[in-house]
Amino acid sequence: MRRHLATILTLALCAACISPAPPVEPDPYATGARDAAANVAAPVGSEIVICGQRFDIGAPVVLWTDAGGYDAYDRAIREGSSPDYASDEGQRYRPGRRADPARGKPPVSAASSSPADLVGLDQFVLHYDVCGTSRTCFEVLHHLRGLSVHFLLDIDGTLYQTMDLRETGWHATRSNTRSVGVEIAHIGARTAAEFGALDEWYGRDEHGLRLTLPARFGDGGVRTQGFVGRPARDGAIEGVINGTPLVMYDFTGEQYTTLEALLRVLVRELPALEARFPRDATGAVDPNVLSDEAFERFAGILAHWHVQQNKTDPGPAFDWERVGRAVGAR
Repeated sequence: MRRHLATILTLALCAACISPAPPVEPDPYATGARDAAANVAAPVGSEIVICGQRFDIGAPVVLWTDAGGYDAYDRAIREGSSPDYASDEGQRYRPGRRADPARGKPPVSAASSSPADLVGLDQFVLHYDVCGTSRTCFEVLHHLRGLSVHFLLDIDGTLYQTMDLRETGWHATRSNTRSVGVEIAHIGARTAAEFGALDEWYGRDEHGLRLTLPARFGDGGVRTQGFVGRPARDGAIEGVINGTPLVMYDFTGEQYTTLEALLRVLVRELPALEARFPRDATGAVDPNVLSDEAFERFAGILAHWHVQQNKTDPGPAFDWERVGRAVGAR
């Protein structure tokens, strides 16, 4: 047990969305009974849940109620884990949505049955998980850290929904009460000096740049058997986020396709969510945290780095303009 606890503690930075970060240590869940058979063999649907209603996004979706799904409602505290933020009852989220009198937004009950009630839900926060796979992300986020997020997006484009969107997830501090969050599976960005640590995740073959899970991750819980992941753009991509120069590889094309499908439905169904990004005076997506005033008035799709100064996800490789074109962002 001591060795098991020591191993998962080394994963604490995973799902923290902090970059740069040290290389990920061996995944203690790679050979668990809940992975390969459950994650790969179970059927995959294409519907997400908003206020108890189902909406087809036309991309692979696994719900928290499905075999092999990830359940943020689970209150069990696993032996050997030490959640930092879970309630005394083991709850990792807040049921419903609080009222925000300052912004004129009413409360939303955890029993609400209509997306039209979610008038205060006006932000969508993008994270990368710094874990590499959705399975590891959920284990660390839920079991180790006592936190929650509405969606996990794995490297093969499978979207896992962990709770209804009427619930308040704990993923982005000041944005929690008004946002939906997604953790995109990715090992994250690094400084130039640390970039060599990603060599075990990325290499080249006759077809170009390839994402390969380190052997210690086993199948990683990836549902698509034999999946070969390739970054959507070849080569490393550099950028400065919140004052930190970073370099990383792009997300997979499958991840972009599913994310775009999800956002098109959310922008259509959520009354206050706009298809727009925070932009600076030049028209580029702002690479810095938003001021309190700008944050309060912003409704749309934003990065974790826009919410908090100490965050850099989803990193400089995230292709905002591609997603914007697909979603119709202005």
